[in-house]
Amino acid sequence: QVQLVESGGGLVQSGGSLKLSCTASGRTFSSYAVAWFRQAPGQEREFVAAISCCNYDTYYADSAEGRFTISRDNSKNTVWLQMNSLKPEDTAVYYCAADQKLLLHAVYDYWGQGTQVTVSS
Repeated sequence: QVQLVESGGGLVQSGGSLKLSCTASGRTFSSYAVAWFRQAPGQEREFVAAISCCNYDTYYADSAEGRFTISRDNSKNTVWLQMNSLKPEDTAVYYCAADQKLLLHAVYDYWGQGTQVTVSS
């Protein structure tokens, strides 16, 4: 079992930055791939970024490439999503998710409760 807690969301102006954190419980966190997804009102949950468990390979959606950076520190059971050059269309609830397989779709085994990110124009 892995429990995930996101933090770091908030209100920011267009062009600003936020850093989201996802902290996990469980001794086996280092064996899990972790991803960030987001969901805006009335829209499906969409993939943002993912990082593998061990080699720290990273993957990004086209919308995040070049602006967002995913990273992790297994000694701290934490994954971060640094978001720069934020746009109003980045407004959504952001979720972190964990699975023993790195996936680019919202079929992860474990999910956090989400954190709201709002970007004003």
